[in-house]
Amino acid sequence: MGEPTERLQHPEGRPARIALLLYGSPDHDSRVLKSAAALRDAGAEVLIIGRSIIHTGAVEGHSLIGADLPVYRTQDLDLTRTLPGLTRWWRRLRGKPAATPTTAAPAPATPAAPPAPPRPTNAPSPRPAGLRARLADLYMRGYDVARIVRYWAEAIQAARRFRPDVVHANDGNTLPPALVLRRLTRCRIVYDSHELWTRRNVLRYRWLAPHVEALIERTGARRAHGVITVSDSIADWMQAHLRLPRRPVVVRNIPLRQGPLPTPAQGRLRELAGLEDEQQVIAYCGGLAPGRGLEESIDALALLPEQMHLVLLGWGSATYVNSLRHHANERQVSDRVHVLPPVPSTEVPSTLADADVAVVFVRPVCLSYRYALPNKLFESIHAGLPVVAGDLPDIAAVVRSTGVGELFDVQDPAALAAAVRTVVRDPAGYREAARRAAQELDWRHEADALVQVHHGAVRGFPV
Repeated sequence: MGEPTERLQHPEGRPARIALLLYGSPDHDSRVLKSAAALRDAGAEVLIIGRSIIHTGAVEGHSLIGADLPVYRTQDLDLTRTLPGLTRWWRRLRGKPAATPTTAAPAPATPAAPPAPPRPTNAPSPRPAGLRARLADLYMRGYDVARIVRYWAEAIQAARRFRPDVVHANDGNTLPPALVLRRLTRCRIVYDSHELWTRRNVLRYRWLAPHVEALIERTGARRAHGVITVSDSIADWMQAHLRLPRRPVVVRNIPLRQGPLPTPAQGRLRELAGLEDEQQVIAYCGGLAPGRGLEESIDALALLPEQMHLVLLGWGSATYVNSLRHHANERQVSDRVHVLPPVPSTEVPSTLADADVAVVFVRPVCLSYRYALPNKLFESIHAGLPVVAGDLPDIAAVVRSTGVGELFDVQDPAALAAAVRTVVRDPAGYREAARRAAQELDWRHEADALVQVHHGAVRGFPV
């Protein structure tokens, strides 16, 4: 990254200390890692305080990510170890056999012969019926609360030892410890909302939590010296609904471009999927989960010529991937849908580069998804690929301004199929537009705005 014009120094002359809070694994959150690296490169002393997720094998306590990013991982709440009797009761309640404690990471492998589960939806789960289901639901809610409270307590302790000048709270679930630290240490807060937090996609019925989350976010955002988010639509919504005195600063989640753009000859997607040169590849990269338009992409594939294949590069639960395979079987395209495990984020563009087109599809099942500006859009552009993207406000603005692809109605799989046909019929212009856009769409430019927000927080004036 380029040298900032102003170093992140405390008024006393020492490097500013910035703690980045994350209720999740710090190892796989590219935005948090990029932010920490940008702040470090601007002269700050940084510490990421994340969580050691059960069964990932990550080391609890202090360590490094890569060669030089300090991280502190809190201990996750593992009831199998700490309260084995309660765990056995829970498994009996759900009709499961007794479990053997393990620390091995679960394999994300996909079974070759999946069952036929129902097609997933994005509707919140209904209230559980029956005493056993209600008790099981109550147990899980209590466990989730205990798990996050444990993180909050340990994160506060770790941050107090670090003595931060600024706490960078990633998403609304880290605002409570940030507010406590503000009171205890007189540090300042920068709130980074990775999505529209109180309008995100939650697949569980909740009656109290949305009101609590809204109160926490409103309180935390108003007390923050700077608020950051990922798209213009979310920034506008937050300013209006949280009644913020200043519009949040938009720092898009664009990858850090590594070296020259890859050429199609450097791509690996066909090799990984076992496809030949004459077959055409529609690429999807990202999480395999409901709301990502994967079922509709399979529907569109059924309307396209047989030489076209859909390759999904990412991780999803075995249950959900099985449902996708079942859906592809129903549409008689199971031999044309390929699920590949994820690759490191730095390798995504070069892996995708030999595809013919990338699909960027977010189903607007919640307001956060409607206003999304997903990383996969920029990864596809960095791969030099033409893009077909759902016609949602912030995604469409990028596609239109850069000319990298075509838009389609997210409610109509036939419109997606038509967009693919348009692009693959004459892809050269879209590819050239993607290569031009990739020169400007780079994390280095976003990092400048991030550093300026923190500079204001360190110096004590709002941004």
